[in-house]
Amino acid sequence: MKKTITFSKGFIPSVIISCVLILSGIIGFFVKGGINFGIDFRPGLIEEVRVASPVAEISYDGSANISMDLSAGQLDLIITGVGTVNETKSYNFAQYPTVSALANVLNTVDGVNVKVLDGSYDTTKLFLNSAVTNQLTTSVIYIYPAGTSTITTDDIRNALNGVSGIAIKQLGTGADASYQIRMGVSEESVQSDLLETINTQLYNSFGKEKVAIVKTDFIGSSMSKSNTLKAVIVFILTVLLIWVYAAIRFHWDFALGSIIALIHDSLIMITFIIWTQMEFSNTVLAAVLTIIGYSINATVVILDRIRYNLKYMPEAKEFNSILNKSLSDTFLRSVLTTVTTLFAVVSLYVFTTGSIKDFALAMIVGLISGMYSSIFISSGFISACRKNWKPEYGVHHSLKHVKNDE
Repeated sequence: MKKTITFSKGFIPSVIISCVLILSGIIGFFVKGGINFGIDFRPGLIEEVRVASPVAEISYDGSANISMDLSAGQLDLIITGVGTVNETKSYNFAQYPTVSALANVLNTVDGVNVKVLDGSYDTTKLFLNSAVTNQLTTSVIYIYPAGTSTITTDDIRNALNGVSGIAIKQLGTGADASYQIRMGVSEESVQSDLLETINTQLYNSFGKEKVAIVKTDFIGSSMSKSNTLKAVIVFILTVLLIWVYAAIRFHWDFALGSIIALIHDSLIMITFIIWTQMEFSNTVLAAVLTIIGYSINATVVILDRIRYNLKYMPEAKEFNSILNKSLSDTFLRSVLTTVTTLFAVVSLYVFTTGSIKDFALAMIVGLISGMYSSIFISSGFISACRKNWKPEYGVHHSLKHVKNDE
């Protein structure tokens, strides 16, 4: 027979501890200047860059307007202008498999000049400095090879050392990686100056001809407010749907106890985010929502056991006896589930960087809080609601609830 642990002795101390922690979060909100929202939730700029040695240079000295479109399968020259024949010349890479072959045919177009730097490279793996321009002029446009980069996120971070208010995220892996640089600023003049500073430092570190600006996007204040509103709506809808599910499956106090545990976990995570000033991004929001799902699963297991023991413990004199027995029955499962999940999450935290590391850290805090709230916060609330539970009607009254809930 399993030993029954008296968890009920910890209900009141746990409530006090949780209230103190949440209160510290409220204080920290003012002391630390609020939540450190990422660029997903505030206006700013996003620039994606790649670093590689170019394989060709292309320019144009004719009178027409020519723009260039480079895809995975072909290169298109779109020719327009007064006094010219409007047309699109397409060059399929199956027919021109190398940079040299492609350059030879492009040089037959009147006014187009292509200088080959590495003619043996595969044409299906080329990209342009497209955020700057794809319009051919007398100024040189570089054509870059994919899969040849030798830099890392740390190299980009070192190149931008001293520039504040930015975040760097790696997109892709290995030699094919590109780097997303996020700048959380709202004033247009500051955005322009900051963007120029960033590009200048990248050019100085890697060489201007090697830095390809793949794209630049601006996030306005209205879009950032919209993202924030959507995040709040997603959170509220998630909690409401879980409450509806729990209310249908269990008694009202069980359902409300599970929701209080979810809100508790969210507030604890927000408190942690405030005091550490971790950037609150979409990735961290995903961690919060993941913990909500994890926590309700752990809570439902405990509630199921409480409902079962209400039916099969007619000898119970107090409702807390049923709670303690139910929590003892599920305690080992709760610990093992949390610990095994923590193994994976801690590995993510140790071996990753950037937003994934933030996700893992938020998950670690949420997992511990989720187990704690399922045992003490949710059960403590149910205990408070049923403090007048009587053994003489408890069996039949509880069985009525069990039948109704089932």
